[in-house]
Amino acid sequence: MVTVRQIERFWNTKSYKRLAQDLMATRPEGAFALEGLERPFIVASLAMVRLEELNQGHLPFYTKLLRAVLAAQDADGGWGDPAATALCVRALLCGRGDGPAIERGMGYLANLQKSEGIWPAGPLRRMPEDPVASLFMLYELGDNARFREVVRFDDAVGWFESNLALLGRECRGLWEWASLRCRTYVVPGRRAQTSLFAA
Repeated sequence: MVTVRQIERFWNTKSYKRLAQDLMATRPEGAFALEGLERPFIVASLAMVRLEELNQGHLPFYTKLLRAVLAAQDADGGWGDPAATALCVRALLCGRGDGPAIERGMGYLANLQKSEGIWPAGPLRRMPEDPVASLFMLYELGDNARFREVVRFDDAVGWFESNLALLGRECRGLWEWASLRCRTYVVPGRRAQTSLFAA
């Protein structure tokens, strides 16, 4: 378990890769095998989520992390790719966050969503859909009401419900993690479920 002091020490010494590895080792996000974990804004996002979970979002150090995430946002509203954007938006939502950076990030994700309902791994809509990147986005933001309004959430969930049998074992396992975050989702025509796997 990574402590607040360890997070701050690794951040201040710019040991980003080490901090990211330590933070991901104990988190479900570690199963998604994200690339670019050494990027400071990714590490800052992971640290912000962890500090919020520890009820330490009030620390002055948290502000440094927040600034790193906000400074890295691109002009298009994203943070380089859909998965990184989802993580950054989740970090900014910590502590009931709100504001233009979050809205721009969600708008970026909505614009990249493909007609099939899921997202590409990269920042170009013409790239092929990527189930793993899409599952990561659903894991990070699937429990957020605003995200569900901005993107075509029903289409994304429907895509996985329709294609789950065609996906590999790894994706099916990741779907279990993502569906837990989306557990309050109501499938049209069905009652509320505790999991998307419920009949």
